[in-house]
Amino acid sequence: MWIGSYDSAILTITDQMKVMALHDLYTFIDDITLHPIYAMMIAALFAAAIAAAVAYPLMRLSDAAAVITSFALLVILHTIMLHWSEVTNGPRTIFGIPKFAGLPLAMGGAIIAIVIALAFKESRIGLLLRATKSDEIAAAAIGAHIPRLRWIAFILGALLAGLGGAFWGHFITSFAPKAFYLKETFVILGMVVIGGPSTVTGAVLGTILVASTFESLRALENGLNRAEFMSTQIVGLTEVSLAVAMIGVLILRPGGIFATREIGTIISRYFKAKKIK
Repeated sequence: MWIGSYDSAILTITDQMKVMALHDLYTFIDDITLHPIYAMMIAALFAAAIAAAVAYPLMRLSDAAAVITSFALLVILHTIMLHWSEVTNGPRTIFGIPKFAGLPLAMGGAIIAIVIALAFKESRIGLLLRATKSDEIAAAAIGAHIPRLRWIAFILGALLAGLGGAFWGHFITSFAPKAFYLKETFVILGMVVIGGPSTVTGAVLGTILVASTFESLRALENGLNRAEFMSTQIVGLTEVSLAVAMIGVLILRPGGIFATREIGTIISRYFKAKKIK
C-alpha cells in the first residue's frame, strides 16, 4: 500500500506542488505528471514488481518464521519511508495529491478485487495452494512447487494492495509514513481474523464489520470526550475493542465467521435443500 500510494502521488502531483511537497525529488522524475488512472495502474504494477523481486526467498518459510520475516520486511519498508526524503519527504506529510478516488471508483475497484480473488481461489494455483495448507508433503508429492505458488499469490496480493494504496492516496490527498505501519497492519489483520482467512467472503465481511465498528467507536469516543464524560480524555477505545473482538473470535471460532465456505455455496445449498423438501 505504501508503494502504491507514494508512487501514484509522485506521478500525479503538479510541478508547482512538487516544489513545496517534494522539494528534494529526483530530477529525472520531477517533470512527470500523469492522469491519476495511469498513475494508479503504474503504481500497482510497480508494487507487484517490488514484491516479485524481494519476496521469493521468504516463500520458503512457514508458520512462525514466515510471520517474523514478514514483520521484519514491514520494519525495513517503514525505515525506508522515514529516511528516503527524496521520494517520501521523510517523516513529514506529503500533500497536494489530486483528489480522484471517490466512493463509486472505490466500489468498482473493490468489486474487481473480489472477482480476481474468487477466480484465483478456484484456479489451479489456488487449489494447489489450499492443498499445501492442508498437507505440504502430500501437495509437493503431486507436483506442487510450494515456494513458486506462494510467490505468485504474494505478487497478486501486492498488485491489489498497491492499487488499493493508490486509491486511498487519491481519496485522502495527504498522508505520512505512519499511515502504513503497525496500527494499520493490526486493523487489516483484525479484518481477516474476524471474517475468516480461508474465504473471500470472510475477508469482505471482516472488512465491512471492522471498518463500520471502527468508525462508530471513533465517533463515540469523540462524542464522549467532547461531552467530558470522564475527567480525562478517553483514548484507544477503538483499538482495545478490536483486540477484544479478535481474542473472542480466536477462542470461540478460530476459523472466523466464514471459516471454510463462501456465502454463495451456503445460499445455493439452502435453496437446494428447500427445493428437496
